[in-house]
Amino acid sequence: MSGSDNIPMTPHGLQKLKDELKHLQSVERGKISREIEVARAHGDLRENAEYHAAKEKQSHIEGRILTLGDWIARAEVIDPAKLGGDKVIFGATVELVDTENDKTISYRLVGETEADLKKRWIAVTSPVARALIGKKVGDIATVQSPGGVRELEVTKISFEDPQEEPASAS
Repeated sequence: MSGSDNIPMTPHGLQKLKDELKHLQSVERGKISREIEVARAHGDLRENAEYHAAKEKQSHIEGRILTLGDWIARAEVIDPAKLGGDKVIFGATVELVDTENDKTISYRLVGETEADLKKRWIAVTSPVARALIGKKVGDIATVQSPGGVRELEVTKISFEDPQEEPASAS
């Protein structure tokens, strides 16, 4: 992804990024500055492991702040609750049946910054999501997986508010 591309995300995904950025700027920055001051007071900086660890942590925090700021600036907010239709697109929750073992699975297609396999939220850029885009109920999506080719039949397409957990999650 190059620096000028928009990043599709849900309103919920954008809010999570803004919340993390605010926390890093208002809480973590001050905390790490105090840690550096305390470590500095311990004397010789060349052999001061606490100081070096704190400086490294500060570097990670500042890098994350820059990354979050970039993502927020490039956010293209798409609200799944305002979408609809009969084709799989960004924001859709798709119920699938694996034709090989008849197992049912569902995925929500979200932005890369929101992907969370535990919630079954997959990045719209992932191989499974790319195979599903444009499909309708009854269509078969062919996905190359580590175990070989899988065929997934689309059985349901819905558009829900991404803050809500799907009813099947327990």
